[in-house]
Amino acid sequence: MIKGYDLVKGKHVLLLICIVLPLMSYPHTINYALEAAPTHDVVWFYFKLGVNHIVPYGLDHILFVVSLCLLNNKFKTILWQATAFTVAHTITLALSMKGIIHLPAGIVEPLIALSIAFVAIENILLSELKPWRIAIIFMFGLVHGMGFASALNEIGLPRNKFYTSIFSFNVGVEIGQISIISLVFLLLIIPFGKKPGFRKFIVYPLSALIALVALYWTFERMA
Repeated sequence: MIKGYDLVKGKHVLLLICIVLPLMSYPHTINYALEAAPTHDVVWFYFKLGVNHIVPYGLDHILFVVSLCLLNNKFKTILWQATAFTVAHTITLALSMKGIIHLPAGIVEPLIALSIAFVAIENILLSELKPWRIAIIFMFGLVHGMGFASALNEIGLPRNKFYTSIFSFNVGVEIGQISIISLVFLLLIIPFGKKPGFRKFIVYPLSALIALVALYWTFERMA
């Protein structure tokens, strides 16, 4: 009787190992359709996915990037902020897709919205960029990276081209961000950035609108 029980128990353990091991090896969703595809097709697919995740579908990320441009409109300063954001979201995106870190979407999505509101409100309260902003942007980038991972996991990644896919997606995201920064420069900063009423008539109302939208998203996503 005991031997029979041990045999059944052993089968259950073996079955559990067979189920768990593949999940441990490939914690992300697998894109089987692209596993046999040529590398250039994989690169192009995830590059477009990264761009589209910002433009036109990533309104929350668009508002975040716009907010980065408003407190200090020097291109070099904005570039430093964007770089800190990119490095941070690249780290958490890769770690999340590897299954090393994980936060539920119910936590990540409200935090992303709250980060947008924070930056927008800071644009109103401060008259100049403070040194701590880069560190804050980096921390927010870590959160946004987990949001990117959640979206990317819906599509999945080919197992044999994991890093190629991640890199291509990130390049696409970066191109999307640069396009938003360029648009803000062309429409707002170049024509109005040096005018006396720039903060009063552009920075304050635009930041207030972004903050209100982001706070609405925060409570909506929490609910």
